[in-house]
Amino acid sequence: MKLSTKKSISWALLIGWMILIFCFSAQPGDVSSEKSKFVMYVFNLLGLDLNTYFGELANFIIRKGAHFTEYFILFILTYRVMKYYFKEEKLLLISFIITVGYACTDEFHQLFVPGRVGAIKDVLIDSSGGLFALLIVLICRSISKMISRNNRKV
Repeated sequence: MKLSTKKSISWALLIGWMILIFCFSAQPGDVSSEKSKFVMYVFNLLGLDLNTYFGELANFIIRKGAHFTEYFILFILTYRVMKYYFKEEKLLLISFIITVGYACTDEFHQLFVPGRVGAIKDVLIDSSGGLFALLIVLICRSISKMISRNNRKV
């Protein structure tokens, strides 16, 4: 596959994911809550009654887990795009800054959505999803470098 095609696909995935996050955040609070209930219903179908394990916290865990996961994925997609523009030394930092910046604008956006609030704690949860993804990328890069060093020695 040509480099320009890979770059275009990476950009499309990143922009698509950002639009998806924006659309989720644009949903009124009651619609968002219904989606959380649906996720809990799916877990129940799988034999995991989250209410039994977590009680009132179940809905909170689902919602905050969604924040964490959205921004974990956002970091990975951002990293895949930014690798075309930045060297290794700056790549992780710039990808993380973009992820945190988007989390901040997303929470600001929610200030204008009925039944939603912009919360610093959500920015922290979003950022922790991005940070966890950053750590996973670092680990994978380290493992890859070790493997390639070992292959050169053989």
